Amino acid sequence: MDRRLLLQGATGLAVTAALPTRTRSLDGRPFPAYDYSRANKLPREMTGYWTKSFGTRTAKVYISPRTPIRSYFTVIAVPDGVDTAEFLRTSRWRETADDREEGLFVLEPGPDGWGSAEDEAGYVREAIAFFQNNRYFSIFGLHYLVGYGAGAPALEAWAVANPLRVISQVYVDSPGLSAAYYASQAGREFDGTTDGYTPVVFPPGFDLIRHDETVLPTWYVGSRPSAGVDYWRRANDTEPTASSHVSLGAVYRQRRGSDRWMTSYAGPISVVAVQRRPVSTRAIVGFLTGWTRYENYFAYGNQLFERADYRRLGVEVHTMTVAGYPREYLTFVPRSVRRTRSPVLFVWPGNSQTDKVFLDATQWWKVAEREGFILVIVCEQYSATSVSVSHRDSKVFFEQLREAVIARYDVDTTRFYSTGQSAGSAVTQNFAIAFPEYFAAVASTSFTTAPDASGAVTIDGVAYPASGQRIPNYQIYGYGDLPFLAGTVWDDIDNALDSWARYHLHVNGLTLADVDTVAGHRSGFHDRFQTWTWKHRRTGAPVLQLTKNLYRSHNTMPEECPLLWNFLKHYSHEVAADGTVTRYYSPSAFHRPGDRKRL
Repeated sequence: MDRRLLLQGATGLAVTAALPTRTRSLDGRPFPAYDYSRANKLPREMTGYWTKSFGTRTAKVYISPRTPIRSYFTVIAVPDGVDTAEFLRTSRWRETADDREEGLFVLEPGPDGWGSAEDEAGYVREAIAFFQNNRYFSIFGLHYLVGYGAGAPALEAWAVANPLRVISQVYVDSPGLSAAYYASQAGREFDGTTDGYTPVVFPPGFDLIRHDETVLPTWYVGSRPSAGVDYWRRANDTEPTASSHVSLGAVYRQRRGSDRWMTSYAGPISVVAVQRRPVSTRAIVGFLTGWTRYENYFAYGNQLFERADYRRLGVEVHTMTVAGYPREYLTFVPRSVRRTRSPVLFVWPGNSQTDKVFLDATQWWKVAEREGFILVIVCEQYSATSVSVSHRDSKVFFEQLREAVIARYDVDTTRFYSTGQSAGSAVTQNFAIAFPEYFAAVASTSFTTAPDASGAVTIDGVAYPASGQRIPNYQIYGYGDLPFLAGTVWDDIDNALDSWARYHLHVNGLTLADVDTVAGHRSGFHDRFQTWTWKHRRTGAPVLQLTKNLYRSHNTMPEECPLLWNFLKHYSHEVAADGTVTRYYSPSAFHRPGDRKRL
């Protein structure tokens, strides 16, 4: 019998996948070796079907042949009385994972079947703790949950206790949880702390987010546990009555005007649904993957939003050889720009974040669609472990990538911009200091840089002298960010914020006192953004801008991306043959001919 299948499905990608012929154990197994033969993929040796012991219990892992670093995983609790491998085959979960290039983590009942949610809590906690942090595979960081039969309550109980880590959830034929369990978790509040980062201090009278105010799309299939429906309707702030949907059944939609923190950017997109009839795995996957989510620790930065559909949008996945190794990158060319010379935004994700992670986590694709620019997202290289990535060979990568983009697309080379988060912000900010001619402007989040005592910045281990040339620059950081970003440029702490501001103010011939207002301008959801701006003396154009997000930790959030673009889009630059750079500012973002001003 041919043990290979050709799969075609929701992603539109045909994948030839080897069916696993045996279950291999992760218990005591050496960590996988680095696999540089492929760009942004888990090591080949990890492909297949695995088992992991937790005391007397086990869980299974399925990794499809093309699963990338930090892929989406679906956590499944199988029903009583099934062989797990056979269940994954007949339910088509394994086929779905192959087709979508994703992974599965599967919780299994004990020898006597599933116990109560309370009895199973220890097993579920231990298994999911391993799943979330191990050196055999890496995950997106937030998960899809599907519980079947008697296994569903234990998985749902974990979701109720850990809602920031769940994107969306489906429970099939679930007997449900008790009203007392929901009540025990409902009033728990999220504070302003994140391990390793600056604590956020909320203003007097601030209402902390409760567990039962955490938006989480939920679908009950085959049963209607009343306590669960009531709890998730409250959490999702739904309308009082349901509408009828041919596939989902009775649907309670998040109400218009909902003020839930988790949908402050995307709007009221969540639902709670109840379907009495059986549904297919394909329908379950379609429900789950309509959403994605980012920020799994800090509730006030946690956001639910639409997941990018690569096929519908036309997102392209490319590879190129950089410094002898294959590297991946994504491009997105919105339909609105396909017949015009378009600006280009180069995006450098944060440490451990791949291009695929960052496309969804930032929602940059939505800004590109609305504003009309080409999006290029860099993927990092294997780093601390064989299942994680970080920045490497960034200068070489950018220079090759720039030429590839120019050759492939109709672009406006005077309007190349750079952004990034954390370590990716460091790349962007170092380029701004050492190679400002690369870009018309830069705008990034949660990492600032400045020349060291020798007047240089270090990129990939090489010191480059600061150019001393100006480039429009914008930085957004969080109140609860990295310790070296604590406070503001107005306090008595001299840290990386101050050195970044000093350098860029100096090259622009400005001082701290030239700010528009020391108090900063407030904007955004709950006035979360506090922004300071310094302007060019002659033209009045903003040349340096700093925003503190008062209600987030280190991870960026999609509400910041429009702010970054609204700064970047006003600038262009021309580089003469001798390297001289001339910069321009356009109040209309180059929509109105003749309004650009030379800086």
